[in-house]
Amino acid sequence: MGEIEKEGNVLVVRRIHVTDRLKATPDQRETAERVLVFHADFCPMYKSIKTAIEVTTSLEFLDSE
Repeated sequence: MGEIEKEGNVLVVRRIHVTDRLKATPDQRETAERVLVFHADFCPMYKSIKTAIEVTTSLEFLDSE
């Protein structure tokens, strides 16, 4: 999801929110939550846009069945 604002006559992306949806067993969830904290630092796309666009992330767990 993103937020777009108008700057003059140009639309500009200001914020992006990424929701990761994962199927995980209860014992895998803690690991996934730890990885979410630092994974952006290893993402080429995030590193390319982080100074221009605010990026936030969240994690949603799906049933692992």
